[in-house]
Amino acid sequence: MAAIAQNVQHLGITQPGGMPGVPVVTGVERVTNGVNIAWDGPSGYYQLFETESLTDPAWKAVGKATNLLRQITVKTNLPRAFYRVAGPSPKYAGSAACADCHSPIRDTLVHTLHFGAFTNAEFLAKGGQTNASCLPCHTVGSDLPTGFVSRAKTPKLGGVQCENCHGPAARHAANPDDPAWVPRVEVAATVCGGCHTSAYHPTFEEWAASPHNTVISNLNAKTQIGNCGRCHSGSARWSLIQGQAPLVGDANMGIVCITCHDPHQTNRYPAQLRYPVASTNEYFMPTNGVFARYYNPKINVCGQCHNDAGASWTNTAAPPHCSSQYNMLLGTIGELNSGLAPYQPGSHALLLTNQCVECHMQTSPFVSEAAPAVTGHNFTVNSYNVCLNCHPFPELLAQVAQAAISNQVQELKLDLDYWATNNAPAALRSYGTNAWEYTTTNEFSLGGPGPGAAEQALIPTNIWKARFNVYVVLSDKSLGVHNILFSVALLENAESWIAEEVDQ
Repeated sequence: MAAIAQNVQHLGITQPGGMPGVPVVTGVERVTNGVNIAWDGPSGYYQLFETESLTDPAWKAVGKATNLLRQITVKTNLPRAFYRVAGPSPKYAGSAACADCHSPIRDTLVHTLHFGAFTNAEFLAKGGQTNASCLPCHTVGSDLPTGFVSRAKTPKLGGVQCENCHGPAARHAANPDDPAWVPRVEVAATVCGGCHTSAYHPTFEEWAASPHNTVISNLNAKTQIGNCGRCHSGSARWSLIQGQAPLVGDANMGIVCITCHDPHQTNRYPAQLRYPVASTNEYFMPTNGVFARYYNPKINVCGQCHNDAGASWTNTAAPPHCSSQYNMLLGTIGELNSGLAPYQPGSHALLLTNQCVECHMQTSPFVSEAAPAVTGHNFTVNSYNVCLNCHPFPELLAQVAQAAISNQVQELKLDLDYWATNNAPAALRSYGTNAWEYTTTNEFSLGGPGPGAAEQALIPTNIWKARFNVYVVLSDKSLGVHNILFSVALLENAESWIAEEVDQ
C-alpha cells in the first residue's frame, strides 16, 4: 500500500543461511521515469548491467560501480531489457574476527543454540554435517567463496554465527573505519525466515500468516510512531528497547522475530526470548507515556503488549484498547462496587506454567509434507489437548463459557440502549441508543458517534463504569476463557449499576 510505504529498504526475501552473501535481484518494474531495479545482498559496492538479449555476451554497465543503496532507477530506450547485478565477492571470517571489537556480544553468542547448530547431537545423529541441503543454515557461507567447505577445512565456519545474520564481514574486520563494509543490521523477519522454514519447522510461514505480521495503519505518522508503534511496529519497538527514538520512514513493519527473541542472548528464557513466558505482576504500557519509564523486561512476553495500556473508566474519549488480555488474566482491570478491581487472577494465570504460550503456541512434530510440524507461531488456539490436563471436555466447556458471557454482554447492551432511549438526559436523546457510548464508538454499537467531550459529563457515573466493564470483557477477546469468574463479576457489577439508573 502506497500510504504505508517504507522509506528504508529491508531484506525483502528469504535466503537459506540468513543474509545473502551475493546479490539477489528482488524486483524489476517500470516506473514513470524508467525502470526500477532492486536487489539484496551484503554491505558493499554494486554495479548494475543491462542487455537486450540473453544471447548477447556483452552486458552494458549502467550507472556507477559504487552503488551502496541496493536499488536504482534507470532510463532505457530498449523495448525489452534484462538486468543483472555484480557485487562484492563474499569474504567470510568467522565470529572470532568480530571478537576484537564486539567481544561482549560474541561471548554470549558462543553459548547460544545458534552457535552449536553444526555440532549438536541431533544434527550429528541425522548426518547433517555432510548433508548439502542442511549446511546453508547450519554453517557460515556454505557454497560461497571463502565460506564453509567442510569440518576439516573450515572448522571456524561451523554453526550459526555473526555473518549469517549480518553478511560476510572479513572486509569490515580488516577496515573497520570504512563505512562501505559495515555489516548490515537487519531487523526484518526474512533474516530468520531463511532457515526457520519448511514443513519441518514452518516458524516463518506461520508468523507470516499471523496478525503479528500485519501493519495496522501508517505507523510513520507523527501521532503513531512513538505511541502505537511501541506495540504495533517491530522496528519502532526495537529502537525504543535500545533507548533510541524510532526512525521515521521505518515504522511500517509488523511484530517481527526480534521483538520477542534476542539472537545475541543465551538461554535465560526458552528459545532466546527477551522476556519470561509467565509473570504475575500487574503491568501496563500506556500509548503516550515515556517508554523507558514503563518498560519492564520481567513481564510475560505476551503481556508486554497485550495489556490494557492504562485504561480507566474515567476516560470518555474511546473504549479501552482491545489488548487487555494480560490484565484480565490477572484480574486487575475493571470496576467493582468496592472500587478498582483488585488482584483476582484466574486459574489459567496461576496453574499454567507458560501462561499464554501454553494454549496459544501449542506445537506438534512433523508427520509429512501434507501434515507439517506446528510451531505455534500463528498464535491461535489450534488444539484443546493441553486443556485435558484439567478439563475432561475442554472444547465444550469453552463454548458454554463463551456463550454465557456473550449472552450476558448482549443483555447489558440492551439494558444500556434502554437507558439511552428512556432515561438519558434530554440533551443526549439525539444520539439515540448511542447516548450511553464513548465519544468514539466501535463495532459494538450501530455506528455513528457518541456524545461529545462536553456532553459526556451528562452521563451518570454508574453508566460510565458499566460501559467500561462491558468493553473490558469484550476487549479481552476470550469471552471469559482467560478469567471466567472475574469476567462474570465485572458484568454483574455493570448490571447492578445500569439497574440503579433505570429504576430512578
